[in-house]
Amino acid sequence: MATALITGASNGIGLELAKIHASKGGDLVLVARNKSKLDELKSELESEYKVSVYTIGKDLSAINSAQEVYDETTKQNIQIDYLINNAGFGDFGMFVETDWNKELQMINLNITTLTQFTKLYLHDMVKRRSGKIINVASTAAFQSGPTMAVYYATKAYVLSFSEAINNEVSDKGVTITTLCPGATESGFQAAAAMEESNLVKGKKLPTSKEVAEYGYASMMKGKTVAIHGLMNWIMANSVRFVPRAIVVKLTRKIQDKTK
Repeated sequence: MATALITGASNGIGLELAKIHASKGGDLVLVARNKSKLDELKSELESEYKVSVYTIGKDLSAINSAQEVYDETTKQNIQIDYLINNAGFGDFGMFVETDWNKELQMINLNITTLTQFTKLYLHDMVKRRSGKIINVASTAAFQSGPTMAVYYATKAYVLSFSEAINNEVSDKGVTITTLCPGATESGFQAAAAMEESNLVKGKKLPTSKEVAEYGYASMMKGKTVAIHGLMNWIMANSVRFVPRAIVVKLTRKIQDKTK
């Protein structure tokens, strides 16, 4: 069975993806900042599913952290068959008021580290002519997002980059799936300080498990862009037919804090 490397595996969608892969008998490399949480998950998965789990505690917003993880898996002789770039975070607020250091970390994690991981492991996959990658974007990738400007822009990058690379390797035995969840019950909103926004307050959101199951199945099918949920799919695709200025205004209305 294939070995999957999952970033941001200590909670939310990443944790659920780890459980799904382990339940199918697959070994894992789990990467996140909180190593103690990863080690708890390692014990749980190894005990329940009799798989091998290797954990790496790493701040993936640090420059060159992807190279350090790649070097460690190479040193440990672990072949990565599936790469799941799930780690990422957002921030909520007017760009003129938000914290630059947090935004720089966001760009490093959501864009730079994801790109470097893809570069490193894709090279090996192409050589073997087999492998699968999920890059987790968001329905935010399909339009600009006032009050979360940098986050939306990073996810637009992930979508554009992943579609292009998937096209480049489509004849080389490798698939790249861009998973685009909408708002999800995952702890993301609390980290982004957006629990009071119209987007999530009082809404019943899909669970991390539901999104992970959809994403994993999409990866296995080699789907290029996987948008979770019918309404999310409709909204993501309908923005192409609406003037951009109107889309931005509507997004602002949805994102704003409830009165």
